[in-house]
Order: sequence, then structure tokens, then C-alpha cells
Amino acid sequence: MLTGILCALGAGLMWGLVFLTPVMLPDYPGIVLSFGRYIAFGLIALVPAWLGRKEIAALSRAQWWVAFRLSLVGNLLYYAALASAIQLSGAPLPTLLIGTLPVVITMASNFAPGRAADAVAWRRLLPALAVIGTGLLLVNAAELEQLDGNRSLTQYLQGCALALLALAAWTWYPIRNARFMQQHPQIRSSTWATAQGLAMLPVVLPGFVLYGAIAHVSGASYAFPLGPRPALFVGMMLLIGLCASWLGTMLWNHASARLPTSLAGQLIVFETLSALAYAFLWRAAVPSAQVLAGIALLIVGVILAIRTFRRPA
Repeated sequence: MLTGILCALGAGLMWGLVFLTPVMLPDYPGIVLSFGRYIAFGLIALVPAWLGRKEIAALSRAQWWVAFRLSLVGNLLYYAALASAIQLSGAPLPTLLIGTLPVVITMASNFAPGRAADAVAWRRLLPALAVIGTGLLLVNAAELEQLDGNRSLTQYLQGCALALLALAAWTWYPIRNARFMQQHPQIRSSTWATAQGLAMLPVVLPGFVLYGAIAHVSGASYAFPLGPRPALFVGMMLLIGLCASWLGTMLWNHASARLPTSLAGQLIVFETLSALAYAFLWRAAVPSAQVLAGIALLIVGVILAIRTFRRPA
């Protein structure tokens, strides 16, 4: 369990970077950031694929199909929706909605557990969920104060809808991915992360070219392919392609194989905490007392969740 928890923490630290990227590159469409991230992920995955070519070759056609679906929904669709939501409505509102992931995933997993070890009595689970939920409310209430009046109501509503789409995509992904890892213990976590990166490459490369053609025909202002700040764009895509996509996915695969899905769902709170830390560093600001109180509750909630699953029923 300790190994799984540490791997979930590492994945959260990596995934927090993806919330910062749209803020650093506000003049890049969300779909371009998603294409860029997963082109980088796929190209980076070619290296471990070559080194572990025997394991990659051993994957069946059905397993490749699962890798494709997981990557399409949990990677490409999720990040395109999230990045677009952040750019449309600002960071606070999507962060508020995505911040509910630990509670939503845990409840979804507990309602329909994949195995007996994934389920826990609601009366034992609810205290941890209540503490995490309260912490999220405190943190996000403070973040909502960062909303500005420079966006229209339509933009906020569009951003909200896209954030809900991202929430749905990333509720499905970790549950389905965890069940696959638990059902196929012979597949190494790094092999499965590499497979998900490779599965997307034949989609994102032509997709990016198609987007460029459409942007050219429609007269869009985006300077295809690398945009107005090519060095920063390429650097950030390589960073999140390596850290958030390949390394983060590998660490999460490790955690998924070792932890009950209901517990792993709550540990996605590490992503929220990391995103907050990176945001405050980017702003060069100090968290308010309300945010610090919310963070403290999130940490207490995680501790309660771990104790819930370690304590015998």
C-alpha cells in the first residue's frame, strides 16, 4: 500500500503541471495544446517501446484497442476539454469542477466495484469523503475570488460545459485503467504507459495536420504549426509529454495495480494540491488562510481514507 500511495503522489506531482500550461500559453487553442502534448508523448514513448520491444510485441490486438480507448478519452479528450475550459473561463472555475474528481471517482468506483477489495462500507468511507469535499470547497471558494470580469457569461458557460466533459472523461479513465491493470498483472506499468502513448500517435499526428489545414482555410489567427512562441510551446509540450504523460501514467499504473480503486480515486487529490502549488508559484503569491485550511483538510482526508482501507471491515 505504501508503494502505491507514493506512486499516486508522484503521479499527482506530474499531473499538476498540465493545469499550469494553458495559463502559461493562453494564446494557444486548447486542442493545439492537447495535440502537442500527445505528439510529444507518442514520440517520447518510441524510446521505451524500442527498449522493451518484446513486451510491446506481446500485447494482443484487444489490449491495443483498450490502450487506444483509454488514451483517446483519458488523454486527448480530457486535456483538450480542460485546456479549452481554462482559457474560456479562467483557471478557477475548471479547477473547482475538476477538483471534485477525488470524490466523484471514489463514489463511482464504490457504487460499481470491479473486485471485492475495491468496495468499502459507505459509513466508513463517507467521513474521509466529507473532509476531502470540505477541503475542496474551501480551496475553490478562495480560487473563485480570482475570477475576472473580462469574460462574457457565454464564455463561462462554455468553459463550465467543457470542464464537466473533462470531469466525465477522467472519472471513466482511472477506473477503467485500474481494472485493466488489476486483471493483467503480467503487463508492466511502464509497458502499459508506453502502449497508451503509441496508441495515440497515429491519431494526433494527422489530427494536428488536419487542424492546421482547417485553420488555414478558415483564416484563423493561430500561426500553425508552432504558434507565436515556438520555443516555449515546444519546451512545455516535451515537459508535460515526458513528465505528465509518460512518467505520470506509469506511476499511476503502479498505484492502480496496488491500491483499491476507491482509495486511488481519493488520492487524485494530490493532483489538485500540486496544481495549487504550481499556480501560487507562478503567481508569486502566498496562499490565504482559507486556502491553507482547505489544504490541511485535504491532507487529513487522505490520511482518513488510507486508514479506512487499512482497517479490517
